[in-house]
Amino acid sequence: MENFVETYLKGKGYNVNSKAQAVIKECDNWYANRVIEDFHERTTVHGTPYQLNRMGFAKRCCADDANLCEIAEVNGGNNKEQHEYLVDILAQNRFLPMFRKQIESVSAKGTAACYVRLDNADIMSDNTVRGGNIRLNYVSAENFIPLTVENDEVTEAAVAGTGLVGGKVRTTVVDFVKDEHGNYVSETNVFDEYGTLLPDVTTVVQLGSVKPFAVLRNAEVNNIDHMMGYGYPKVYGAIGILKAVDLCFNVLFGDLDKADKLVLVNELLCKFDEAGNPITPNEQVKKTFVLLGGEKLPDQKELVQEINPEIRVDSITKSFELCLSLLSSMFGYGTKKYSFENGQIKTATEYAGERQDAMQELNKQRTEAENYVRDICKAVLWFSNTFHGTGWNLDEEITVDFDDSYVTDRQSELESKRADALSFREIPMLTIWYLMDRYQLSEKEATKYYQEGQADPDTDDETED
Repeated sequence: MENFVETYLKGKGYNVNSKAQAVIKECDNWYANRVIEDFHERTTVHGTPYQLNRMGFAKRCCADDANLCEIAEVNGGNNKEQHEYLVDILAQNRFLPMFRKQIESVSAKGTAACYVRLDNADIMSDNTVRGGNIRLNYVSAENFIPLTVENDEVTEAAVAGTGLVGGKVRTTVVDFVKDEHGNYVSETNVFDEYGTLLPDVTTVVQLGSVKPFAVLRNAEVNNIDHMMGYGYPKVYGAIGILKAVDLCFNVLFGDLDKADKLVLVNELLCKFDEAGNPITPNEQVKKTFVLLGGEKLPDQKELVQEINPEIRVDSITKSFELCLSLLSSMFGYGTKKYSFENGQIKTATEYAGERQDAMQELNKQRTEAENYVRDICKAVLWFSNTFHGTGWNLDEEITVDFDDSYVTDRQSELESKRADALSFREIPMLTIWYLMDRYQLSEKEATKYYQEGQADPDTDDETED
C-alpha cells in the first residue's frame, strides 16, 4: 500500500491496517512461488551463495481448494426477465471465471472483494448520476481496505489500485462511506506517480442504502491478530509446512543431482596424448570416469571401481507424505488430500472417506460464497433501478448452484439411482429422475420415454426353461 494512500485515508479519519497488509503480502509471496530471502537464500560451508529449489505447492493447494467451490450457475429468481438480466450482466463482466480466480485467491490471502460502478454515466451537479453501463470491478486482498467493521461485517471500505494511464503511473482510490442518513457516498480520487492528488478527476457520487460492494472471505474464523475485516489466509497457517515440503524436495533433488555413476580408473589402463591428458573413447566416459593413480584407488588390487550414489527414495517418500498430510490437514481436508501409493500421488477425490472432510469444509465456504453473490446481485439490481429506471425486485431470492463433480462420484450416484428405480418400480418418478440424470433429459422428455417403455411388452422378467 502506497504511503500517500494511507495519508489520504487518515485525512478522512480512517486508518490503514498495515499489519494485516504485511500478512497478506507474505502469503502472496508463497502463493506466487517467489524467493523468500530468509529461507530460500542459503550459503554453502565455503560461503558460496545458492538458492533452494521451490515446489510452489501453495498454489497447488489453493487451486484444489477453489475447485471445491466452483459456481455452475446463478439463478436470479422466479422473474424470468430479472433472471436473464442478471445473468447477462454477470456474463458481460466475466463473473464466473473471475469468481474462480477470486476463490483461489481467498484460499491464499483470505479476502477478495467486488464493487459496482457506472461507466460513461452523466454526473449531475447534485452528485446524482444518470445512464451509464453497469460494470463490476474485482479487487484483490492487497488492494482492499476495510474502513468500518460492525459485527464482523465490513460496512465501509476503500479500494486502491495502481496502473498506467496514457503511459503515466496513476493510483486510483475509491472509498464507500455512509453519510449522516445512512446512504452510501462513493468518492474517487486519482494520484500521480509522486503521490500528488489530481483534483480535476475527482468524482463524488451519491448512492443509496444498498451496499455497493461485496466482500468474499475465508469461512474459517480469523485468529490472526490485527486483521479485523479480513478473512483468514490458509497459506499463512501453512507456511511452516510449506517450508518443510520445499526442504524435502531439495533433499530429493540433491540425491538425483548427485546420482550419476562414478568410475575410478587406474592410470595404468589409460593412454595419454602428447600433452599428458588421458585419451577417453567417447564423451560419456569423460562424464563418468575419474583418473586416479594406482596408490589412490580404494583397493590396490582393483584397477577399476564403480561408485553408485544412493537415492534415499523410501525415507524421502515418508518425509514427503508426512509433510503433505499435515498440509492437507491445515487446509481442512483430512490427512489424505495428497497421498503416495505405488509411486503415484493420489488426490482426495479418489478416497470416498476423505470426501466427507472436504464437504464439511466446503459447506462453510459455500455459505460465504452465496452471501457474496447475493450482495453483488442486489447491488447490480439497485444500480439498474436507480440509474436506468428499471423496477427489479431487490428482495427476490437469488440462489447459487455449485459444481459438485469434484467431490462426488457421478458413476456411483447413477448406479444408486438405477438401483432405486429397479427396486421401486411402483414409483415411476424414480425411473424418470434416473433417465433425466443419465441422459440429460428434461422431465417432459424422460416421462415420454418412460411411458413408451411401459407400453412395450416387458421381456426382462422372462425365464428360460
